[in-house]
Amino acid sequence: MILSTVEMHTGGEPTRIIIDGWPKLLAPTLLGKRRECLEKHDHLRRGLMLEPRGHDGMYGALLVEPDHPEADLAVLFMHNEGYSTMCGHATVALARWAVESGRAKGRVVRLQCPCGLVVAAVAPDGSVRFESVPSFVYALDRIAPTRSWGPVTVDIAYGGAFYAFLSADSIGLDLRSSPMRAIVDAGEEIAQAAARTIPIEHPSEPDLAFLYGTILTDGGDGRSSPSRNVCIFAGRQVDRSPTGSGVSARMALQIARREARLGEERRFESCTGAVFTGKALREAPPVGPRRSVIVEVGGIAHPTGEAKFRLDADDPLQEGFSLGL
Repeated sequence: MILSTVEMHTGGEPTRIIIDGWPKLLAPTLLGKRRECLEKHDHLRRGLMLEPRGHDGMYGALLVEPDHPEADLAVLFMHNEGYSTMCGHATVALARWAVESGRAKGRVVRLQCPCGLVVAAVAPDGSVRFESVPSFVYALDRIAPTRSWGPVTVDIAYGGAFYAFLSADSIGLDLRSSPMRAIVDAGEEIAQAAARTIPIEHPSEPDLAFLYGTILTDGGDGRSSPSRNVCIFAGRQVDRSPTGSGVSARMALQIARREARLGEERRFESCTGAVFTGKALREAPPVGPRRSVIVEVGGIAHPTGEAKFRLDADDPLQEGFSLGL
């Protein structure tokens, strides 16, 4: 089997866009296609995401047929452990690729993601701004009991995926000077603790109801200078970008805590120094009992190459491997 891809990165975070070779998916809905991939084709995800064709930090985007009437394209996001419901950095990459490859008509791309329809506009310089799905605060000041720090206070917010947020200095870490391994260890432990103690429910889609990761922040608000955050997801994967769905969730948190107003732009920085902008544009209909907002996220992705990957039946490592470091 040969799978054809376009390779891009957003702030250092890779997006492997799978454009050809994947078996046709028969489920009628996008979430159904996501389940179909998990049940029938997960060996292909592992083969492309893990070594020797990928690595534990690889991220993928599989183009599939949309079922949303307004969508130009539909996508399934994947990583080293499984499948995501939303991904901002990959949306930025996909939008630029779709416009520059001619897959999209004009400079606006309507992308159907597992969490809903996302609309992205691509500027002539390749930069992208997208409006995400309604973002909302799920829980504030909840306690997650940990082995390393005792009770840790986190906020839970949704920007296409659910994240646990906390300031790094609340557990004695500094996002600029602490070793990345210590940050990863903290993110993984806190995500596991929060998932055990804070039940996650999505009012309309059970497939979206899980805690995707932890976002540690520097405690800033991104008003006068970029606020750094680091997202740990899929166990121990580190987002090299500022995390687009995390920016959406962070803006919902800032609106809820009255740290930002509608229309005010904030800047958020990743561990590589890449910057995304975030702006809560307007109120959206409530999500269940929770107030929600539409957030615009801005960033830029860059192409790095094209590839054809072979997954041969006689290759003992055709399904990939991870050293679990």
